[in-house]
Amino acid sequence: MTNEHHRRVGRASVRPAGFFHRAAPGNRSRQGGRRPRHSALVNDDPPEPTDEELAAQAAREGSDGVAFTALMERHRERVWRVCWRLMGTQHDAEDAAQEVFVRLFFDRGSFAGRSAYTTWLHGVAVRTCLTLRRSRSRRRRREEPDTDERIASAPDDAAQPSAAIEAGHDVASLLDSLDEEDRALVLMRFAEGHDYDQLAEMFGISAGACRMRISRIRERLAARAGRLFGDEATEKG
Repeated sequence: MTNEHHRRVGRASVRPAGFFHRAAPGNRSRQGGRRPRHSALVNDDPPEPTDEELAAQAAREGSDGVAFTALMERHRERVWRVCWRLMGTQHDAEDAAQEVFVRLFFDRGSFAGRSAYTTWLHGVAVRTCLTLRRSRSRRRRREEPDTDERIASAPDDAAQPSAAIEAGHDVASLLDSLDEEDRALVLMRFAEGHDYDQLAEMFGISAGACRMRISRIRERLAARAGRLFGDEATEKG
């Protein structure tokens, strides 16, 4: 080979990798430099903290901490709904919800992270409502308000059509025939839609015990009301 050929090969061998590949359109700005890493369409805001992160922060804060306030604002409607289902009237639900928030504040360091924060919160709400209902039963023996009042005072997502008032009265009467904990267990399973693992965390029993207990409750209710809750075999979960 000639010396001229070797000189051409030598010059080609020192060309940088990718020399023959054109940059993809849009990878460079009009001035030829690289585009900035962030464009106006990129959201640089930090992600919203999770319930569990806020709970951990609230446990470290004092009485004027912002994390606990953020948690309560986030779950205010959830607490109200659970209290309404378990207490039955707007007045009693409001009293119970206030008590739940007080307990959540004083127990804010008790959340251990074994479950989702919402499951733990529901457990606090359930136990608070059970205590209040038992105390009320001991304090006075009187009839529960009519189903019409319950429906009129229900939150929007729990309201029933007026045509269902009579049937609702029958269901409410059946539920009120249960003891307080069985009633709460049924409502949290079928009205709130919690699975058995979540119920186990709330009520402090195993998931298998929850399943068996609810099955027996359904059998008792079915015997009284023509199987209002349907066959156990049709239930999923």
